[in-house]
Amino acid sequence: MPAREFCGVVGISLQGKGAAPYLFRGLRALQHRGQESAGIVTSSHGIFYQRRGMGLVHEIFGQELLDTLRGPVGVGHVRYSTTGTSDLENAQPILVKVRDQDAAIAHNGDIVNFERIRHRLQAQGVELLGNADTETMAQTIALEYGRTRDFDAAIRRACTELVGGYAVVFLVGSKVYGFRDPLGIRPLVLGTLEGGVAVASESVAIELMGGKTLRDLAPGEIVVLDKGQIIHTSSIPNSGERAHCMFEWVYFSRPDSVVERQPVYDVRYRIGQRLARESPAEGDLVVPVPDSARPQGLGFSATSGIPYAEGLIKNRFVERTFILPDQKRRESEVRVKLHPVPGLLRDKRIVLLDDSIVRGTTLREIVGMVRAAGATRVDVRVGCPPIRAPCYFGIDMKERKELVAHDRDESQVAAAIGADSVHYLSIAGLVESIGLRSEDLCLGCLTGKYPVEVPEERHRFQKSLAEF
Repeated sequence: MPAREFCGVVGISLQGKGAAPYLFRGLRALQHRGQESAGIVTSSHGIFYQRRGMGLVHEIFGQELLDTLRGPVGVGHVRYSTTGTSDLENAQPILVKVRDQDAAIAHNGDIVNFERIRHRLQAQGVELLGNADTETMAQTIALEYGRTRDFDAAIRRACTELVGGYAVVFLVGSKVYGFRDPLGIRPLVLGTLEGGVAVASESVAIELMGGKTLRDLAPGEIVVLDKGQIIHTSSIPNSGERAHCMFEWVYFSRPDSVVERQPVYDVRYRIGQRLARESPAEGDLVVPVPDSARPQGLGFSATSGIPYAEGLIKNRFVERTFILPDQKRRESEVRVKLHPVPGLLRDKRIVLLDDSIVRGTTLREIVGMVRAAGATRVDVRVGCPPIRAPCYFGIDMKERKELVAHDRDESQVAAAIGADSVHYLSIAGLVESIGLRSEDLCLGCLTGKYPVEVPEERHRFQKSLAEF
């Protein structure tokens, strides 16, 4: 089963201005969500202009190229490959035909029943060009549009078949459709720009485009943008339940973003405070693994009284290792990415703060680095409970055997990564730090109980797919 897409999307509709420069800035703000490929599609008077490439946003889009992407409306995407292979064929946005109209779709998330829907489409004679679930989603909507001739209704009907977590921007003619899965697993926010409107995966993208965030789209909400305005909203049928991905606050979102009205920085700071109370440590310095564990480290230091120190310096021109497309590259990049401050860690007991442990390979390298810098003790504190089960909705955690905490307790994890001790935040502590109810969060990778039915996995409320 495919399971691992985590990306960033942007959709823009302006009055008269060119959309490409705004899309470029929005995608750069979301670069942390995907560093493998990027793409932009714009539309001017029904003519589409497209550019996709492998690499970082600023490497692909120079000013001369941006000038060729004409039109006041468009969509953009940054990709960290998961469902589908790592090549230009599966870079997004992808172009499709919706009957007689050109369209372009970009998607963040994963469709659990991707293979079943793909086989059904092929049986109906639909030719699929790639192997990503984004195209499958687009063709499902296109089939429904052929029946209804109403694009909004086609999205609603198609999404009753699509099981999983997703946030989508769909450019059809001159209109941008933005929508989320009915449980709100993947994030999507709505905002205003000078002379227009936009949707994006994170609030920071809208703000760094010079705009203002209005609100999160509601789970299952469809918003239609045209001529620089919000012209329509509707909803995909849903049960009213919520399952926002906890990993947005723990790791993926930028600390200056706000997710479901909860500032990410504040959540991470509270995580550090709670962790210091749950799992105190005796140490000389609190050292965070940069960048995402900095707020946790500050919170832990403030509560424990142990001084905070930037003991590891990050090379800002190296990719986020967790979202690199293969394990060998993740391991080889750690020592290029981080370097200890000379002398700072020598003869010190270090409390090392990390946001989460997934496979443990990266943290093992970091612990070894801290010891090599002269630390006499390394106690690891983790701002996320043990990840024991796969994610099927958009994070690269697809097999239990890859997860260091799957069949190990804390002492065994400590031995595996070379630390003197490891303690994780509790699930209750995480929920309290986020500030939402546990039943409104997706905690499937922590509990093994999922918000929708996944083959051979447990459902958190044991309900059928028909109820979503």
